[in-house]
Amino acid sequence: MERLLHYIWKYKLYDPASLTTTDGIPLHIIDVGIHNNDAGPDFFNAKIKVRDTVWAGCVEIHDKASDWLQHGHQEDRAYDAVILHVTGKNDADIFRTNGEPVPQLVLTVPESVRKNIDWLLHQDKKAIACLAFLPEVDPVFLASWMAALLEERLERKTEAIFQLLEQYNNDWNEVFYISLTRSFGFGINGDAFEWLAKSLPFQYIRKQRNSHSQVEALLFGQAGMLDAPGNCDYYRLLQREYHFFQKKYGLRPLDGSLFKNLRVRPGNFPYERLAQLAALWVRYDTLFSNLLEAGTPRALKDHFRISPSDYWKTHYHFRYASPEKEKRIGENSLNILLINTVVPMFFAYGEQHHLPQYNERALRLLEILPAEKNSIVQIFQQAGVPVHHAGDSQALIQLKRAYCESKKCLYCRIGYSFLKRITSPQE
Repeated sequence: MERLLHYIWKYKLYDPASLTTTDGIPLHIIDVGIHNNDAGPDFFNAKIKVRDTVWAGCVEIHDKASDWLQHGHQEDRAYDAVILHVTGKNDADIFRTNGEPVPQLVLTVPESVRKNIDWLLHQDKKAIACLAFLPEVDPVFLASWMAALLEERLERKTEAIFQLLEQYNNDWNEVFYISLTRSFGFGINGDAFEWLAKSLPFQYIRKQRNSHSQVEALLFGQAGMLDAPGNCDYYRLLQREYHFFQKKYGLRPLDGSLFKNLRVRPGNFPYERLAQLAALWVRYDTLFSNLLEAGTPRALKDHFRISPSDYWKTHYHFRYASPEKEKRIGENSLNILLINTVVPMFFAYGEQHHLPQYNERALRLLEILPAEKNSIVQIFQQAGVPVHHAGDSQALIQLKRAYCESKKCLYCRIGYSFLKRITSPQE
């Protein structure tokens, strides 16, 4: 209830012409103030008019008036600046620390808002509650919200990169290695691939990059994929190589069961992806530096157009052979790697080094690359949301995961538009 009152107050979903304090004094809201996300009153810099007097200060919102007393605000001078207490139920008189009464307003939640917010918040977690309403959303309004969502997503990814940089002594090559390895998990194996990278420092791979088999041994062995008895000469070679490095570096391999093969498309089998990753690190010592200097999206992709070792031409697993084929990274996978790794790394690099050209390159890449093809994007497309490029698909992923799945309809501009549309001052 309190969260809903915050929403009603913040977005002025009340009848401004009929407001009075609990004492029956006419009240006019000039400015609802700025939402405070830190300690202290809920809104600051608000401005109200009580009778003929204009007051400026803070607004506190509670489910019921007695919460003021329960929270001890009558003894906290930080709340002496409150000029209006907004509640859903008037069950107590409240005062400042000096004994002065605080004006109170009881906000009635419009029945249409209550019904619709209940409906929104009680939809299945995986459902997008307002999907049927999306075709009615103004295209300019929707485009503005999607731009903000893309910015949110880039900020979230940038913050995650900054945290890794802090953890790894600002080593951009190490952080890129971790980020890229995670992306090679392509969704279902993303966490396991990231754990692999964090358990196997990049410096060990760089030291052995002159030997393809040794790089593969490090990756497959650390992933727990070399634990079974050997069934071919190459497998046994990798086992011997890994056991040597395991003792040399004090490595503790992951549990191989962390890597999923079921419900994974053949091209995304973790064995093939690790083989491709090994080929990348054999070719490049500092891949991130190379990418920073690449001038075009095609040049960026060309860095990833590699072939694994010859063994993988005829295998997709150590136990299973396959028809001979080059196991290069496909075009769709290249796009995903750029979207999920290169774009956020460029954006973070530009932010930290105050080089806006890298932020611009990141955004331009998202406008050039095609939209991702996944279940989230498909749902919105079927509802009539236009998806032109990767920037749009990233925005929709942010919307689904940050708002729809956590039922933050009150904080979503589309949710606000939905509630605003069915609410009128006459209600």
